[in-house]
Amino acid sequence: MTELDLAAVTADALAEIRARRPLIHQITNYVVMNDTANITLHIGASPVMAHALEEVREMVGHAGCLVLNIGTLEPAWIEAMVAAGQEANNAGVPVVLDPVGVGATRLRSAAVERILGAVHVDVVRGNAAELSAIAGLAAEIRGVDAVSADAPAEAARAVARRTGGAAVVSGALDYVADGHRLATIANGHPLMGAITGSGCMASALVGAFRAVLADSFLAGAAAMIAFGIAGEVAAERSAGPGTFRQQLMDAVYALDSETIRTRARATVRDLDGSSGAEAGGARA
Repeated sequence: MTELDLAAVTADALAEIRARRPLIHQITNYVVMNDTANITLHIGASPVMAHALEEVREMVGHAGCLVLNIGTLEPAWIEAMVAAGQEANNAGVPVVLDPVGVGATRLRSAAVERILGAVHVDVVRGNAAELSAIAGLAAEIRGVDAVSADAPAEAARAVARRTGGAAVVSGALDYVADGHRLATIANGHPLMGAITGSGCMASALVGAFRAVLADSFLAGAAAMIAFGIAGEVAAERSAGPGTFRQQLMDAVYALDSETIRTRARATVRDLDGSSGAEAGGARA
């Protein structure tokens, strides 16, 4: 496999986001709407939160990416997500899906199945249990939280095979897969799991990176590297979860090329058989 420097890809994509300021249309949930709008703004993109069926088709036509998040689900929002997703497909706008809590209730599972059946999704990003549920692998979900999942990397691979795009599993290690590659990303900090909405913020960042990167796998990997590094920086400046949330926003806003190239810890493996290459700074 040709050597792939994910740190360089991430740094270059960040510069492109800030130069282009793509519009990221998000149909997301009430719990995180303010946080995901702000994280999108701080990375350098432009957020819009529009979920009314009467306007989503028009809005997505202006967007660089559409992010669908089922966190606080209701039937009208499902209709809006499907309509926006189909319009995005028609317009060549990439779609990111965050299947929050899929597998926990019949409504969530049916909504995800309907979206995946009606819309081509470029990137699915969730925790290990959520992607395992989509892939039909062993998992346990309580509410919207992952309790257990046996094989996060395999879940990413299975979902990527199903959608024909990329899949991102976030956790202590993040895994990004498409049909040919698997990235393992070691950036991040445990405090990221101690605040509400960190996963949803990650999905918003995947949308921002996908707006400037045509390769869904690279977009997913770059977003998780950037977010993980920001989490590490924020943790160094925080006393606990409350200050961490504030510091995380500041760290995303201040993220720069040098920090990414120095701190990125990611490896890529070619699933077709050849060995992978380490991308970025030294492994921990």
